[in-house]
Amino acid sequence: MLMTASLHNPDTFLLEGHACPAPRLDPGLYVTSTPIGHLADVTLRALQVLAAADLILCEDTRVSRKLTQKYGIETPLRAYHDHNAESVRPGILNKLGTGAAIALVSDAGTPLVSDPGFKLVRAALEQSIPVTAVPGASAPMAALTIAGLPSDRFLFAGFPPAKKGQRETFFKSFLGLNATLVFFISARKLGPVLAEMQDFLGNRQAVVARELTKLHEEVLRGDLSELQSVVSARAALKGEVTLLVAGAGDNDLPDGDSLDQMIEQALLTDSVRDVASTLAQALSLPRRQIYLRALELSKSGKHGD
Repeated sequence: MLMTASLHNPDTFLLEGHACPAPRLDPGLYVTSTPIGHLADVTLRALQVLAAADLILCEDTRVSRKLTQKYGIETPLRAYHDHNAESVRPGILNKLGTGAAIALVSDAGTPLVSDPGFKLVRAALEQSIPVTAVPGASAPMAALTIAGLPSDRFLFAGFPPAKKGQRETFFKSFLGLNATLVFFISARKLGPVLAEMQDFLGNRQAVVARELTKLHEEVLRGDLSELQSVVSARAALKGEVTLLVAGAGDNDLPDGDSLDQMIEQALLTDSVRDVASTLAQALSLPRRQIYLRALELSKSGKHGD
């Protein structure tokens, strides 16, 4: 009976139909970046590592298998995520301790950036197991390069808390930071979050980057108020959203006396609520900050609500 040979050996990957060798890896943990959408964004080194590794740890084997199948990689996949990490981590560390080469990937982008993996990397380092970075795609960096906001200083803040009260404290912690703020936002929560940011950070310039590198990639630019209007008028958004918000500029915060004078002048003709809305828009200051100060000044007896 005629037997057909395999297209490639296990320690190879396919690139445009050609089998490419994957050099042998030294033992250790390889933190490997994968595409955030477009599978062609994977690096050659990442393909080499994934093909030569003894095991690939991933959040969802179904997601990572799309990448390994496209490039003919036969390395076994094993789920490693928030729900099973505590139970499977000892076995993984044991494999690493006996000389295995293991790749750690996330569903998309660079592992440990709002993804599982930190505890595994820390535990490996504590046991003197080599940890190697295999850099590549990252949604925060991709969004930052096309946002048009200052990129010399930025802060990646990840996902805001689920509860509104916690989000208020979270957003206020960045109030005076003069750096571009980068967040991951659930698409279905984007409208409410944009509204809250206006109250807690002011009506700053911002960029919504959705489905980066994918077929339906979309980038929206404007101030938070404009973006909220656009998002609210649309049908329910889907996909992955990276939100970038301008930092606090040197001139964003007038001194206390100047702000009080502006509020008192506005209170001569407008209500506390209208003053808060108008000045927050004009000064790119948090509406809530101005509202509370205007309310305090109005209670001095000089102005009414």
